[in-house]
Order: sequence, then C-alpha cells, then structure tokens
Amino acid sequence: MSFIKSMEITCVDDYNKPSFSTTGDCLTTNLDPYTYTTGRWLHRDKLERDSRYIRFDFDALRKKVIELCPGAVSIVSYEKEEGGFNRIFVFTCDNARRIVARLPTLIAGPRRLTTNSEVATIRYLKSNTDVPIPTILEWNDDPSNPIGSEYIIMEHASGVQLHQKWPTMSGEQQITCIQSIIMNIQQISAIDFPAYGSLYFTDVPVDFASRYPLDQGFCIGPNCGTRYWDCNVGESRYYSLTKPNMGPWTDLSAYCDGLIDTGLSRLPPVDPIRHDGPPYRGSVETHVNLLTVGRDVIHALSKDPRIINAAAPTLYHPDLHKRNIFVSDDDPTIVTGFIDWQSSSIEPAFVYADEMPDFATSMPPSEDEPADINAELCRQAFNVCLQCLVPKIWAARALDDDLLRPFRYCHRTWRDGAVAFRQELIEISNRWRELKLTNSCPYVLPTSDELLIHQKDFGTFETAQNLKRRLACLLDTAPDGWVPTHLWEATKVAHKEAFNEVVLAVKSESAGGQSMSEEDLKEIWPFDINKEY
Repeated sequence: MSFIKSMEITCVDDYNKPSFSTTGDCLTTNLDPYTYTTGRWLHRDKLERDSRYIRFDFDALRKKVIELCPGAVSIVSYEKEEGGFNRIFVFTCDNARRIVARLPTLIAGPRRLTTNSEVATIRYLKSNTDVPIPTILEWNDDPSNPIGSEYIIMEHASGVQLHQKWPTMSGEQQITCIQSIIMNIQQISAIDFPAYGSLYFTDVPVDFASRYPLDQGFCIGPNCGTRYWDCNVGESRYYSLTKPNMGPWTDLSAYCDGLIDTGLSRLPPVDPIRHDGPPYRGSVETHVNLLTVGRDVIHALSKDPRIINAAAPTLYHPDLHKRNIFVSDDDPTIVTGFIDWQSSSIEPAFVYADEMPDFATSMPPSEDEPADINAELCRQAFNVCLQCLVPKIWAARALDDDLLRPFRYCHRTWRDGAVAFRQELIEISNRWRELKLTNSCPYVLPTSDELLIHQKDFGTFETAQNLKRRLACLLDTAPDGWVPTHLWEATKVAHKEAFNEVVLAVKSESAGGQSMSEEDLKEIWPFDINKEY
C-alpha cells in the first residue's frame, strides 16, 4: 500500500512506557490505590486496565510499612507509581525514611511464583555478588495474607535514577557509568548454573514436576516469564496439543522443546472466525505443521558448536534500562542500585544477544537529525565492555543473527501470524549451507506456487507492521496503543482523524487500480475503530 509506505515519520521503534507517579498525603483519599490510572490504550482499553486492577487492603499495607520502619509513627505522604505489571507505592514516614511497596498485577506472571522468584533472585545475588540491590524488609507470596495481595516491601534505593542524571552527564561520565554497570553485570553473568529456568527458594509452596537444588536454600524451577504462562492480556492458553512445559530444563534440547510447546499452547482447538485475527494468521493446522518442522529446525541448530558455545545457562537483568538503575547524586558514575528483578530467568546466553539498553542506543543520522556522537560512543563503550567483561553474551552477539532468529520467534506464531515464522524458516533454509550448518535443513522450501502465495501474505504482514509502527510514531503512543492519561482525549481524536485520512487514501488508490480495499485496511489496522473506548 503506497500511502502507508509514504508515511515518512522519524521515530524510535522501542517505546518504553514510563512509570508515572501521583502523590498524596495519608489523610486524603484523592488517589485510587487499586485502579490503573497512568494510561489508556487504543486497543482493548478496558481489558488492559481491568487486568491491572488490584484488590487489596491499602490501610493494612500502610500499617505494615509503619511496623517495618523503626521509629516511625505515621506515614506523612506516599506516591503511587505504575509500570506495566506492578503497582508501586513509595511511602515517606514521619522519621523521613522512604519505604517502597510493590504489588504485582494479574498479568505480572504466575501467582506466587513471580513474587517468590523475584525475592529469591535478589537474595541469591546479594549472597553471591556485590551488586547493589535495595534490601527487602518483608515479602509475602500468598495473596490470602491480611493485605490481600502478594507484596514485596523494601528499602528505597539510594541515589537517583540514572535517567534523571543522564542528560546532564558529560560523555566521559556516561562511558565511565556504562563501565560500572557492566562490571556489575559481569558478576551476575559469571555465575554457573546447572539448568535453565528461574530461581526460587527451596521451600516455595508450589508443586514442581522437577527442581534443581542449589546451595543456601535456593533452587531452579519453572521459568516464570510471561511467555510460558496464561497471563497475557487477550491471549489464552490451550493445552489440547501439548502439556504445559515451563521448565526447568537441563539441556538446550529440552529448552527448545519448551519454546515449541509454548507456541503450540497458544493454538486454539478450532480455527476462530476470520475477524478475530489478521488475514495472514493462518489456520491452526498450518501452525501445527510449521511448529512441528520448526522443532526439527531449532533442534538441528542447537547441535551446532557455535550455538552450544553461546548457550550457557546465564542470569541477566530482565530490564536493563536507565529507569531501573540508580546512581550517586554527587557522582553519577557510581552505581548505587539496580531495581526491578521481576521475571528474571536463567536463559541460554544467546537469548540476550539482541538486548540493547537505552543508555547504549544510538539512532542513525538523518537529514533532520545529525549523528549523536555521544550516543554512538556509548554504544561502542557498551559493546567493548561486553566483549571484555561478559564473554558469554559477547560470544552470542558475535553470531550471525539468522542463526538465532528461529529460537526468538517460534513460540509466538499465533500472535505474529504463521507467515512470519514461515519467512524465518525460508530464510534459514536458504542460508543453511552459507552458514556452514551440517546435513540439510529440515524445512523443505515451498513450491513456486506456494511461494507466490506466501510472498503476497508476507507483504500484507509487512504492511501491517509498517502501519502499526508509523501510527505509533504519528500518535506518539507505545506500539500497543498505550498513551498517558492526560493525552487520552486528544489522542483519540487524532487516531480517528488518522484512520479517516488513510481510508480516503485507500479509496483513491483503489480507484487507480491499487489492490487494497477499505475492508483490507480494517483487517490490518492495529487499534480499535468504530467503537467507544
């Protein structure tokens, strides 16, 4: 579609939802502690907000905070902060001490396991490294407790968030800070683990099919990342084709099975009606066939010595960005704390190969924006530090990306569409010999007629992705349509205007012989239309 391709907008693809905060004192009730109020969504707005509602006893939480703060009699103020998966309260007590309480939403991960694993990960790292992490004062992974929700109560990190200091830091300070960050990551990634999964306490009150004990009262259990569990908004899990497979896994072959089984668990028992998904999604049978051969492909890849060398079980920070790093207010090159360890997991090192934190991201220059020299130097410094200090991950980053892409996308075929994973299989099959892989690729390339159909569907997929990316930039939203509450009304109006403008362009192009119709456009439009939010 030429109009969509001509929507020239300079944007950043990776939009990180900031955590907004509101402040109140303990005598007022103007803040709603239970409801998600930070933003709205242009797609599935009510479902997204309802999934983040937390029912609990706020008074009981405040009393607990006072109990954990010696010398405090009352709370003088609090801030409510919201990320995508947690409700966070920063309490200031009458003795000036600040205490943080984190409560997970229903979409944060599996109940009990998510909280237990986050606490276990923090305690494990504090016992086995010098990485600065705020001290946990009390936690509870049983939602039947008096507060009525799982929670973690901890000391506030010392210093200030790196994102607040970063714009005023010199280039030399930024590079020194990156070195300090990676020196901490070095300690974490250097730990050897016997299996893939997530860390837990050995007495976690949930039955595992298996667990692998570590010393000091810890163990490796199921991966608590949301990809493996039925906790994603608008995505159901069905186990008609496979049993749940969340780990732990002792070898790469078993890990590969976990990825494919996760993809199969997303497939419904029968094909849904057409308007429930994009036209390039494909039938359930198509997905089953692709995932079946996809299992053979990633198993074959997992036997390659280069993949094996980059697959050591590795722990890493799950969201290494400036908002989750605290530095000294006086000297921002000194890292004083890392926060948000939720959903940390022990993965093959190559899983982190494409991770690029926001402090090491540089945008290519354009006519309107010259190259940012400092940003490019920070990117280079990050890579050099990884190469020297974190060889596990650097070895993975040095691999040809086509070797890793099938692992990255095989578990999400139902979300992306069958055409997307089929394209990955076609590309790896075409490059099999060039990549010096042994034997032949298990995936048999499509016939010429099948390839024509695939290319048409993949063109529609690319158009849909391009439309979504450009709309998000045009409307200044996250890729999923999230927008801050204070911009909601204006964004709704802008969204409707954008849709009407594209419809007019489609009708004009259709009159000129272009193939896309208004109905075709509606099928790939990423946000909700013709409905009240």
